[in-house]
Amino acid sequence: MSDVTTAAPCYHCGNPVPAGAPWTITLDEETLPLCCPGCEAVAHAIVDGGLESYYRYRTELPERPDERQAAKADTWSVFDDPGLQAQFVHPDGDEGNVKATLAIEGITCAACAWLIEHRLNALPGIVSSAVNLTHHRLRVSWDPLQLKLSQLLAELAAIGYDAQPYEPDQAQARLQHEERMNVRRLIIAAVGMMQVMMFSIPIYVSGPGEISDDFYALFHWLSFALATPVVFFSAQPFFRNALRDLRTGVLGMDVPVSLAIGGAYLASSYAVLFNVGEVYFDSVAMFTFFLLFGRYVEGRARRRSGHSGNALSGVLPISATRLESDGSERILPASELTPGDRVLIKPGHGVPADGIIEEGESSLDESMLTGEYLPATRRVGDPITGGSQNMENPLVIRVTHAGRDARVAGIVDLTDRAFASRPRLAQMAARMAHLFVLRLLVVTACVTIAWWFIDPSRMLWVLLSVLVVTCPCALALATPAALTAGHGQLRKRGVLITRADAMETLSNVTRVIFDKTGTLTRGEMHLTQTQPFGELTAERARAIAAALEAHSEHPIARAFRPFRDATLQAKDIHSHTGQGLEGSLNGARWRLGKPEFAMEGTITAPARGQWLLLSENGAPRAWFGLHDGVRDDAAATIKALQAQGLSVELLSGDTQDAVESLADQLKIATWHAGISPEGKLARMKELQTAGETVVMIGDGINDVPVLAGADVAIAMNGATDLARTRADAVLLSPRLMRIFEAIEISRATRRIMRQNMIWSVCYNFSALPLAAMGLVPPWLAAIGMSLSSLVVVGNALRLSRWRSQPAPTLGTSTPVTA
Repeated sequence: MSDVTTAAPCYHCGNPVPAGAPWTITLDEETLPLCCPGCEAVAHAIVDGGLESYYRYRTELPERPDERQAAKADTWSVFDDPGLQAQFVHPDGDEGNVKATLAIEGITCAACAWLIEHRLNALPGIVSSAVNLTHHRLRVSWDPLQLKLSQLLAELAAIGYDAQPYEPDQAQARLQHEERMNVRRLIIAAVGMMQVMMFSIPIYVSGPGEISDDFYALFHWLSFALATPVVFFSAQPFFRNALRDLRTGVLGMDVPVSLAIGGAYLASSYAVLFNVGEVYFDSVAMFTFFLLFGRYVEGRARRRSGHSGNALSGVLPISATRLESDGSERILPASELTPGDRVLIKPGHGVPADGIIEEGESSLDESMLTGEYLPATRRVGDPITGGSQNMENPLVIRVTHAGRDARVAGIVDLTDRAFASRPRLAQMAARMAHLFVLRLLVVTACVTIAWWFIDPSRMLWVLLSVLVVTCPCALALATPAALTAGHGQLRKRGVLITRADAMETLSNVTRVIFDKTGTLTRGEMHLTQTQPFGELTAERARAIAAALEAHSEHPIARAFRPFRDATLQAKDIHSHTGQGLEGSLNGARWRLGKPEFAMEGTITAPARGQWLLLSENGAPRAWFGLHDGVRDDAAATIKALQAQGLSVELLSGDTQDAVESLADQLKIATWHAGISPEGKLARMKELQTAGETVVMIGDGINDVPVLAGADVAIAMNGATDLARTRADAVLLSPRLMRIFEAIEISRATRRIMRQNMIWSVCYNFSALPLAAMGLVPPWLAAIGMSLSSLVVVGNALRLSRWRSQPAPTLGTSTPVTA
């Protein structure tokens, strides 16, 4: 039985409204009926966006939104298939949320990113969404119980952006197609501009009566024919984006541009068709060309600065050579590798997954990951990272992490996470650009009215000049361009920023705190001495210690791995952070760690240095002497940071003798030994309360609390997974000097962001009165707007050529004190 309809049609589309339909819209205090949820959603979007005048002045009814979108419903629902989602949707945290990275088409500027994030974050079930403007990627996290992926994709399509799962090859192909289309539009605009100018110049330079009316008409009609493809093809992105902005109620920079191009073209066409008024086809073609040229250069610059991000996405080789149990070789897709597989890597081939070398020794090029261009030698037992290039000899590795679990995949994910938040200056610039467009349109209307009374013949080109010359392209690009260049420079140097606001905070840091083991030292512990008690042999003591450390990720555990005995298996092992380990072995309770933890009472270590005590049921059984070499550039890094005006501090849970010795060697005046993770966090809070901005560098699980509490947390290249996920930045390179360079680059980025903001604001406020007074013709307005954007991008690209300056000697700068 069909639905019974009401007498009143749908206020939005005019179709019959089912009886008892709950969908309505309130306009001018009148409640109006709607026929379906689609019409209700669109109507509310229009009214809530301040565009209710659309209903007052429309001349025809639109088609039903649900019918317009129904054709794509099947396409979106495909992405709800669990098998398909398993390839690109992954768990996000322990609360049941999931995350995915999507490639977005149609993004042109920072306003697009703001619109996408604003619209998605309003959906129930969305945890977070962040657009990577450089690579046109969206990283989104949501609750699958509240929101389906198909609904998310449909929402993006509704505001004008097509999205699909991010695949490096496909995404790169789409970007290349988009770039080819931009080049074609630019060529059409250039040819049209030159030809139209060729017909316009004789008109400008000729005197009265020198050109007959027939030639005037011919030149105007030829200009009309040449300008039409420029407007309808080359300028198409401006109109498409402006319509999207009007639909969503967010006024971007394409709105004034489209008004200028469309208004000039329509006015000129009217003048040609009816032989009245002035013709502006040369101005239309010229500022379309300059706008496209400026955006093309900006896009190329952004992609060049962020190229390493896309390069990382495809760094893992497509295929791998797996060694089967019978010794045969099988070539298969690298995505099918699993932990435990044995893989042969021939010279010149890429490493398809993370693993441990079982056979062979070779040099590996890890520059794509670490920024270090010198090959690193790797031997049997050494870990190897997927994406490295084998340089010399064949290697056989045992896979530990493959596919999405490989380290390079984690790096790409952390890079996308960096855009989940924006620095304060970037947020301020986005708000300013959005509000500026609305104010610009109001000012333009006032200027147009004024010129109607002053000189109606000049009104149109003054209107065009005001719209174009003050378009806030430079303002919208001021911070994204600098941030993209800064991130790219840090990435090239082996510093991965995982939260965007860390860049700004790092530029304001006043104190740098280092952990000791694995940070200032290499984290490669070596057992140098064993001193057993009583009848226990040194060999037996080492085997017991190795059994206790068998499942630990701490650097100390690696010192005991060579002494593992398969017949000894410790049970009920418990780790006491910052103290040591305990477990059961042969019916006894064994402890390994600091002397005060291993046994009750006081006992003196054999000599100065780092010693661990092994105890059985509280009785001492053996001393172990450990040595960890200092990183080669640790002293130079400390000196450079101090000369930079920063206070340097050492916090460690090691013994006082070991910490004091390292502090003296590196000339660190402030140090604390034997401090627990809780004590490190308390010290951090004490400094922050005193007004310090603190950066903490660590690598272990015991550093996680203090990393979480720091203003900026930096994890070393060999840090545990937990430490990396809690950090604001990760060192991919083993060189500590990268920390000094990161602070310098962050400060340079902040300076350039401020310079760009000042330039863009000053330009807009100085250009507006000149254009309003009629002193700037439309063609000059187009050049000025494009040049202002290029100045911002060019200033940001100075970061791409940034070179580290030698640190000044100590004494040239006064260290900042608490």
